[in-house]
Amino acid sequence: MSKGTITCRIPVRLGDRSYPIVIGQRTLLGLPEALDFVAPSSRIAVVTSPSLYRLYGEALVEALKEAGFQAWWAQTPDGEEHKTLESAARLYDQFVEHRMERRSLVIALGGGVIGDLAGFVAATYMRGVPFLQVPTTLIAQVDSSVGGKVAVDHPRGKNLIGAFYQPRLVWIDVATLLSLPEREYRAGIAEVLRYGVIASPELFQLLEERMEVVLRRDLNVLAQIVAKSCAIKARIVEEDETESGVRATLNYGHTFAHAIEAATGYQRFRHGEAVAIGMVCAAAMALQRGLVSQEFAERQRRILEAAGLPTACPEEVEPHALLEAMRLDKKVSAGKIRFIVPREVGRVEIRDDFTDSEVIAAIRATYR
Repeated sequence: MSKGTITCRIPVRLGDRSYPIVIGQRTLLGLPEALDFVAPSSRIAVVTSPSLYRLYGEALVEALKEAGFQAWWAQTPDGEEHKTLESAARLYDQFVEHRMERRSLVIALGGGVIGDLAGFVAATYMRGVPFLQVPTTLIAQVDSSVGGKVAVDHPRGKNLIGAFYQPRLVWIDVATLLSLPEREYRAGIAEVLRYGVIASPELFQLLEERMEVVLRRDLNVLAQIVAKSCAIKARIVEEDETESGVRATLNYGHTFAHAIEAATGYQRFRHGEAVAIGMVCAAAMALQRGLVSQEFAERQRRILEAAGLPTACPEEVEPHALLEAMRLDKKVSAGKIRFIVPREVGRVEIRDDFTDSEVIAAIRATYR
């Protein structure tokens, strides 16, 4: 297999925790050559699922072995329902069995669930071992692999048990998106649009005008939108690593989305699908206050629908249940729920002054 072409390098500048995001096409097997500065030990655990091991993991492990590393496969299931302390415990057991040490390296090969889980285990095993992200889904490539947020879920809330723990490297091969199931791929488009709403009218317009090309998974266009998204995420993380200020804007649509996921048992919606609904809810709430135009709300909805994403909250999910789930969200401060609401394309704001009745009305406004 070819070692591909690197198309872009984006630095994440965090002092002694700085690292690069390397974006390319068909570059997965070029990773061993990039490990000199991130792998202080020769022992490497590639954490991935059985299906991804067959697709990419086996070849990567062999390439690492050929480069002189003692690489092995640490098995974990994929899917949000497996992002638990129980799954973390199973990875700890495997690390102990393979005699992983504090200088050993963990590679997270997969989507956001595997990245979050493997990162959480890396952050806590022996008080922290180095790890890197090799994201294989669109959501993970543009969002969860960058910024060092690692976590597992609690039955009553998403990502309630976690840490800020930066990777040593994010290695993105956009060609891995070619094997992504259609529903998973489309779900990732919501996260890309989120960047357009909060910080980039150009990215918003690209999705608005070229959705057909995006859905065809043209690798050059994919490299472009992944790079634009990562550059925005990197700059925001540099300014606010631990989400005490501007980084909270990245949660546009997510307060609603996490509540929808929890209320449906993490079974009904992909994360990006829930984010799409959450973005529509956030726009509806801003529209009710006169904070954003009807034109914006309609443009956002059209893009999401063109991507084949849901834009209506399921009527069987009671709005009061969603509101209760939101109260357990990490973004609650002094008992107030913080929402990210749009003002115009490329600008959002953080507000905590919405009443319960406004939140409920926004949810009901999406019903069809």
